[in-house]
Amino acid sequence: MGDLVNLKRFKKRNERDGATKKAEANRALFGRTRSEKKRDALQKNLAAESVDGHRIDNGAPK
Repeated sequence: MGDLVNLKRFKKRNERDGATKKAEANRALFGRTRSEKKRDALQKNLAAESVDGHRIDNGAPK
């Protein structure tokens, strides 16, 4: 016969591990300094402007 396993304890451990992984991801995403956030926003804007600058408009209505 196999060992008995407490399913409630197993479930709680899985939830705790999942919460820990989610917390690490949130720390990486939201735990940034103001200057890092500004830098990322600036890079995003520059990339969008670059793409828009290379767009060809032939005058046709949308």
